[in-house]
Amino acid sequence: MDVALAPQAVRVPERSVRHDLRAVKIVLHRELIWFWRDRMRLVANLLQPLLWLLVMGTGLSTLMTSGPGPAGEVDLKTFIFPGVCATSVMFTAMFSAGSIVWDREFGFLREMLVAPVSRTAIVVGKCLGGSVVATVQSVLILALAGLVGVPYDPVLLAELLGLMFLTAFSLTAFGLLLAARITSVHSFFGIMQVGIMPLMFLSGALYPLNGLPAWLSVLTRFNPLTYAVDPLRHAVFSHLDVSPELRRVFDPGVTWNGWLVPVWLEVVLIVLIGVVLMTGAIVQFRRGD
Repeated sequence: MDVALAPQAVRVPERSVRHDLRAVKIVLHRELIWFWRDRMRLVANLLQPLLWLLVMGTGLSTLMTSGPGPAGEVDLKTFIFPGVCATSVMFTAMFSAGSIVWDREFGFLREMLVAPVSRTAIVVGKCLGGSVVATVQSVLILALAGLVGVPYDPVLLAELLGLMFLTAFSLTAFGLLLAARITSVHSFFGIMQVGIMPLMFLSGALYPLNGLPAWLSVLTRFNPLTYAVDPLRHAVFSHLDVSPELRRVFDPGVTWNGWLVPVWLEVVLIVLIGVVLMTGAIVQFRRGD
């Protein structure tokens, strides 16, 4: 004889700050596990800066030393090292943000969104996860510093890591904002390529910002990545023994109508941009399914 079972109540935990912080931790932990298990991604992200620094940097250094340029005691590989750090962080952070599209396409995102946690916690966890992954990846790039004339100064390395973490946070938030309404992985990476290439080439990562045509100079000032590359370069050149003339050529800083923007203000701008972009991503995910 069948025995009817009494209905059992299902208790959903009440939302709280502690509950959401735990959700942030879980999402961050998942990003780290995903990154560690994807060894090919780790190798590919390391090969790219190697090509920029050791192949392109060496080739352009030969061109500058053989021409009439003001290279002097500055190796071009040393100059582009901060730019390579920023662009490597950019690619890693954007790929981390792209995982949200992968989750949506294979159904895992829906399971996350129906969980009894706020969507804000999910977005914050993804932002922090992408930032930590990009920063961990940056440690491998900083290991190459001695090959391009950048000293292994602990203060310098700590400063570079901190700046790259803030850059990764803003770029991951930007990627999540893009991924909020994109349902196809192929579409996301296509749009990402269109978006990140102008960011890279208009940031001063590969060439100084002084002496540019007026129209190009204006575009670099509106590029958020410019304010990430410049503090990195300023940190590197502040630990190099170069003449003031070469410092003005290779580390001119960013100016607004002739006013030199302080490094601290550039860092504040990066943080503010990241917070605004993350807020936009949170709004988009709250509106989504």
